[in-house]
Amino acid sequence: MAPASDPATLARRVRDGDRATLARAITLIESKRVDHRRQAHALVQELLPSTGKAVRVGITGAPGVGKSTTIDTLGTHLTSRGSKVAVLAVDPSSTRTGGSILGDKTRMARLATDDNAFIRPSPSSGTLGGVAAKTRETMLLCEAAGFDVVLVETVGIGQSETAVADMTDFFLALMLPGAGDELQGIKKGLVELADMIAVNKADGDNLGRAKAAAAEYRAALHILTPRSPNWTPPVLTYSALTGNGVAELWSQVLVHRERLTSTGEFAQVRREQQVKWMWSMLDQRVYERLHTDAGLRAQLPKIEAKVAEGTLSAAMAVDEIARALGL
Repeated sequence: MAPASDPATLARRVRDGDRATLARAITLIESKRVDHRRQAHALVQELLPSTGKAVRVGITGAPGVGKSTTIDTLGTHLTSRGSKVAVLAVDPSSTRTGGSILGDKTRMARLATDDNAFIRPSPSSGTLGGVAAKTRETMLLCEAAGFDVVLVETVGIGQSETAVADMTDFFLALMLPGAGDELQGIKKGLVELADMIAVNKADGDNLGRAKAAAAEYRAALHILTPRSPNWTPPVLTYSALTGNGVAELWSQVLVHRERLTSTGEFAQVRREQQVKWMWSMLDQRVYERLHTDAGLRAQLPKIEAKVAEGTLSAAMAVDEIARALGL
């Protein structure tokens, strides 16, 4: 990576909407170099007053549900109405290959060529906590660059869903019709996180099955406690392929924002997000110390061996590691 400009210069160019600078600034955020990290923290602090105004929407769903097509269709709908849309991804990635599951922009062909859209996959080969922290910072950079809608996509695997729900204002769960497992989301806890459930592929022969699946979810939601006392998650059907129902999906996002803003809950949620972000970054910093401190790395195999042999309890082992970290 080329040497970075000073944070004030980078911040000015990001605020001016320079896309090349935005991409460069995000690369700086993702860098693991100590000097880059200091510059990145200074950059985010510099841009903080220019952030927070975007609508932040998390989108999840099982593979094959049509997340990419949905984001492409929804994003194009929004840019056609004058919005600037940033699409980010929370992807734990393969630690063996370092590859990004979500890195292919061709999955969102229209948005990828839209001047009012910006697509960025998450950094690869990181812990989920680290990826989520980088995604939060990237979201702030995009907001400072003038993007008024940020769509955060998750691969829909357990913990990543909770991470995305914790960093967005509205969490949208996409479901398939007629798959015979309409209520699987309940078991995984996904539906309890959702602010709305949307059944995709409500077109052609699938229309009846989509409506039946939506009815199943509405019935199930009656026995669950919603995340917000001021919002009952709606269940809608739509087609990412034809675009039918996509405008209605977005109108519900805006209704949710207006309702929570009027009760003061929106501001409270944003404050809680900031604090969760702080703890997430602290967790990541401690995790990095565990794997970068040469002295500690030399001790860990011995400690692990004692625990495995049963000569040292797990609790005592944690105490030893904590002392080595100065905790």
